[in-house]
Amino acid sequence: MRRRSDTGGDGLVGLSAHPDIVKLRSALESRSAVSADDEKGARRAAVALIFRAGDSGAPELLFIKRSDYPADPWSGQVAFPGGREEAADPTLADTVIRETREETGIDLVRDGTVIGTLDDLRPQTVRLPAVIVRPYVVLLNRFEPLLLSDEVALAFWIPLEAFKDAPSWRDTPVMARGVQMNRRAFHHRGHVIWGMTERILAQLLVLLD
Repeated sequence: MRRRSDTGGDGLVGLSAHPDIVKLRSALESRSAVSADDEKGARRAAVALIFRAGDSGAPELLFIKRSDYPADPWSGQVAFPGGREEAADPTLADTVIRETREETGIDLVRDGTVIGTLDDLRPQTVRLPAVIVRPYVVLLNRFEPLLLSDEVALAFWIPLEAFKDAPSWRDTPVMARGVQMNRRAFHHRGHVIWGMTERILAQLLVLLD
């Protein structure tokens, strides 16, 4: 069952000309993303870092909060849209297109432009499934209110400017699969971004330094 989210809108004109997006696109085009070698038992996955223009025209980045499912190792966590590769997916690009459409209703083929990829990465703990994740960076050309799947509890946008707020980044006690640990995390209006999502975000922000 799908439900509409009020996180749609307009104001997309000029996103690609914003100085931060121009810098990001240039950085992505001037580097070669690191592709991880396949390892036995590891599945491939892909996520989308989706930018839209906010009401002021400044870039905003889409995040989802995963629904609570006991079998999901990332249950209840903030994440980027995406998921694991299926046998029917010709490429990882097709994986991210399919998963993004299923989770949010966004059609990246119709409404988005992929401007590059970040480095592949893996979970840093053996308590998580063996997976290799490829992050795709996408600019939205247009969009409508999101249609969230049951796998997604909510979706929200964070202004790119907010990630420059140093006090919002701090070591934070987090709980994963019954184990408490301290991890570097970004805090925004009650949302805590940590783990693999934080590591992907950190990759992105390095390109904007």
